[in-house]
Amino acid sequence: MTTYALMLFIHILASTIWVGGMFVMHFAVRPAAVALLPPPQRLPLMAAALKRFFDWVAAAVVAVLGSGLAMIFGARTFSALHPSVHLMFALGVVMIAIFVLIRLVPFRRLQAAIAVEQWPAAARQLDAIRKLVAINLVLGIVTIAVATLGRALF
Repeated sequence: MTTYALMLFIHILASTIWVGGMFVMHFAVRPAAVALLPPPQRLPLMAAALKRFFDWVAAAVVAVLGSGLAMIFGARTFSALHPSVHLMFALGVVMIAIFVLIRLVPFRRLQAAIAVEQWPAAARQLDAIRKLVAINLVLGIVTIAVATLGRALF
């Protein structure tokens, strides 16, 4: 097995965990929780689920960035790479920045509001997280398209 093949596997696995997890949280877990649970039950559940998910995303970010950089440096020069790789890298950096923002601002505020049972404030933070995750989900899907179709499109 080549180093490139191993890095590509890690890259795809971590990307799948991250983007697939966002899809499940956004289109399955959150709507089910909204339909079935009142805020005092729903908000702590969502915060607990998001904490577990964000821990996995943090590991996925390290894996995606590390494996991506390993593949780039394996090519010896970033400037010689296909434009789709540049676009994929840029999209990934934006996604990482959005994830860090989510984790450091609205997620911490969500946890703080839940701790003092301020359900309206917690709901506002969860909604902010939902919107940012939706943006990152779209960016993730676009990144997958660039990764798989980029050479044919550019």
